[in-house]
Amino acid sequence: MSLDYYGSNYNLQNNLLAILHKIASDDIKNEKNFLSELVRQIVLHDRFSMLGGRVWQLIPEKKIYRLAFQYGSLKKIPDDYEVSVDYDYKFKNLADKHTLICEENDPVLINTGIVLYSMAGAGGFVKVDGERYFSFILSFNAPEITHEFYETLSVISNFASMRIYEFQQKKARSSYEKDLYTASKIQRDLLPEHYMEFYDYKIFGACIQAGGDNNVGGDYFDYFLNDQTEEERLGVLVSDAASKGLPAAVQSAFVSGAVKMAQSFSPKISNLLSYLNRLLFETFPFERPVSMFYCELCLSSNRLILYANAGHSAPIHYRPSTDSYQELPPTGGLLGILQNQKYIVENVRMLPGDVMCIYSDGITEATNENGEQFGKQRMMQIMKEHCDQIPQDIAHRIIEAVQVFASDDAYNDDRTVIIIKRDLEEENDVQ
Repeated sequence: MSLDYYGSNYNLQNNLLAILHKIASDDIKNEKNFLSELVRQIVLHDRFSMLGGRVWQLIPEKKIYRLAFQYGSLKKIPDDYEVSVDYDYKFKNLADKHTLICEENDPVLINTGIVLYSMAGAGGFVKVDGERYFSFILSFNAPEITHEFYETLSVISNFASMRIYEFQQKKARSSYEKDLYTASKIQRDLLPEHYMEFYDYKIFGACIQAGGDNNVGGDYFDYFLNDQTEEERLGVLVSDAASKGLPAAVQSAFVSGAVKMAQSFSPKISNLLSYLNRLLFETFPFERPVSMFYCELCLSSNRLILYANAGHSAPIHYRPSTDSYQELPPTGGLLGILQNQKYIVENVRMLPGDVMCIYSDGITEATNENGEQFGKQRMMQIMKEHCDQIPQDIAHRIIEAVQVFASDDAYNDDRTVIIIKRDLEEENDVQ
């Protein structure tokens, strides 16, 4: 698939995530009300042309799914309509696939106009007669279920499951808070030293967690030096888990361990991301997805940086010699949504004096009192004005500018910046 497809789908998923976050911020008291509002918003979303949507709730003691909510233009299904979990194999398959496209075969539902529909599991698993079933199912029908909507449905499934998990976690809030400080310390220990040198490259990274040092978050960055192959190289990684709090911290720790373990096998970048995607999909079935940018600094004469971008905010490459910018957009989807994602590897050349900024969306989406976002342009201007400075100074100026810009914003997202700069030739000669 082309980069235009990935970019379009990335934008669609992020627009939808904004809607989902808005729903999550509303004063909704329980998971059933949340899922009902979620289905309503999806049906109303003009991008998908859905005819209707439904929420089905598992009643394990009766071995049935019961209709809990319906919305749309179709003929109404009888209230509290029930379907046996044994009626169709699709309910069992959903536990493994998370999302499915199906043809309706229930006569009552067909009579309402449902022919082709998609379904997504939400919430935790419940065992019935030894088989796993989702506690809730969201289903949507339309004349045509596009591949774009099917992939986006995976985002919806992940988000809905995470929100249900959050409702459940409120019941154990006191225990959660007791463990928070310990988890925060563990997460900080996972981060590398801020500064790194790799021949004529200088790198500096910083991560500011939302809420201060006693909180945990989803941003993570690391450096991976591989000198076991014929060509020595340095890997640089930035990831951002869409979850919040401890679930995000756990995902960050998992990514850290998985990448470090994989480095011993010197995998290709595309294989590394596919491997991480499968692990996240299988290990965190109810968490929100993870975005990640991974690049490798090589010592070839043309100083190419190889990279893959899994739905992450596009890093910015600035070339002072031509006063030009280049963004490095997604080359594949978010990690953990689809089991068999593929990732394209691209490259960018770093000339002497070039600067690259890798960042999380907590930087560009920082908001001031007027609702205006910090955005990319301010960050690009700082890169241009201070490109002759060391990476530490460039990173600090970006962070300081964001803090001043959003000083009245009680931000709830981590902020991560990594600056990679290649020495000017005369600087390298002196060293």
